[in-house]
Amino acid sequence: MSNSAQIGVTGLAVMGRNLARNFARNGYTVALHNRTAARTHALVEEFGHEGDFVSTETAKEFVEALERPRRLMIMVKAGEPTDAVIQEFAPLLEPGDMIIDGGNAHFEDTRRRERDLRGQGIHFVGTGVSGGEEGALNGPSIMPGGSKESYASLGPMLEKISAKAPDGSPCVTHCGPDGAGHFVKMVHNGIEYADMQLIGEAYQLLRDVAGYSPAQIADIFRTWNTGRLDSYLIEITAEVLSHVDAATGKPFVDVVQDRAEQKGTGRWTVQIALDLGVPVSGIAEAVFARSLSGHADLRAASRELAGPKAKPLGDSEAGAFADRVEQALYASKIVSYTQGFHEISAGSDQYDWDIDLGAVSAIWRGGCIIRAAFLDRIRAAYDARPDLPSLLSDETFAQEIAAAQDDWREVLVAATRQGVPAPGFSAALAYYDALRADRLPAALTQGQRDFFGAHTYRRVDREGSFHTLWGGDRSEVEA
Repeated sequence: MSNSAQIGVTGLAVMGRNLARNFARNGYTVALHNRTAARTHALVEEFGHEGDFVSTETAKEFVEALERPRRLMIMVKAGEPTDAVIQEFAPLLEPGDMIIDGGNAHFEDTRRRERDLRGQGIHFVGTGVSGGEEGALNGPSIMPGGSKESYASLGPMLEKISAKAPDGSPCVTHCGPDGAGHFVKMVHNGIEYADMQLIGEAYQLLRDVAGYSPAQIADIFRTWNTGRLDSYLIEITAEVLSHVDAATGKPFVDVVQDRAEQKGTGRWTVQIALDLGVPVSGIAEAVFARSLSGHADLRAASRELAGPKAKPLGDSEAGAFADRVEQALYASKIVSYTQGFHEISAGSDQYDWDIDLGAVSAIWRGGCIIRAAFLDRIRAAYDARPDLPSLLSDETFAQEIAAAQDDWREVLVAATRQGVPAPGFSAALAYYDALRADRLPAALTQGQRDFFGAHTYRRVDREGSFHTLWGGDRSEVEA
């Protein structure tokens, strides 16, 4: 078999199939492989006119179809299926070849695989791909990790098939060594969870407090999408809210069970943040909100608990309230991105990845699920100050939150009085207030820890660690 294919894709479910078509549409010859050969043949039969495909049935044929250095892209389920594919193909490869994992792998698995394959001279490229099946076909945001050598060979191809930002820049950047790409993709998904939760809370407030119908809320979201909240998620929210169920004639959102599922990357974001000691409370609340939504029995048993029932506002008040919700949504969104970028920065420091936060925000401007107009300003903030400690330290964002905070607080007052849950808005404001507080109750917490466990504490007036002898005369000793 001629080794003419510049890249190969194994795993031809929706994402793999669409990425293969994307490569072919952009002028690359693509070798195809799937555990079930019928899927390979079906792709060629249906989409063979889109470009040059090489259909293969065995692992050996697949590898022989690839030019050197071989670029072999895996698009299978994360975990054991990925390991199985690697074990199948690695013995057939040679030093300098590369295996690209485009699935939602845990970054620690990617670090392990990269380390193991590096010993064989094979480059392992853990690559985050965001944009769903449409992005895979028409241009996703791509977050590759791995060696610089692998990116020199693979990068131009990824740049060609990627989404393009409004300024024409490809939505791809080399994130860093080993697991950096999958780490960045993980946090992207965590931010996505938070973004969706905040939008959901805005919808519920507009419906239960302001009294708007789903169709009216869709119009509000369309208006918001023309301003600073311009984003893919706001855009599709309007579409979902305006959709009417054909079978019942009811708003689509009223016939869908209010139980949101998750695939795991949001949980990973929170778990790793805990390991790194990074507060991502907004993302955590979004993960827990999805979890709570699925506990149907618990919710049913609690439905008659005491509390206020929302009473919709009058028409004159509803419009003003909607404006306040927009402020709260925008401010909370800034906090979510602040927490996400803090986690990426901490991960970069922990694993010595040297991730460029400005470059990450730049590649999220197109193709991915959280693409939004204000990412341009996030990029500018990090480009101007690569050592920016927080997005809230940027003068422009700080000024916007200062202008939004009164409305943000009023929205939460209304939510509390009306009994409408808003955990994302609340967590974001609590984070903001904690950062700006002169003193936190952590001093009391540390005193308690010293009392029951002799865990020591530090003083504000001198260096060192100290312990109070609580059971006696309460004298203080230096630890």
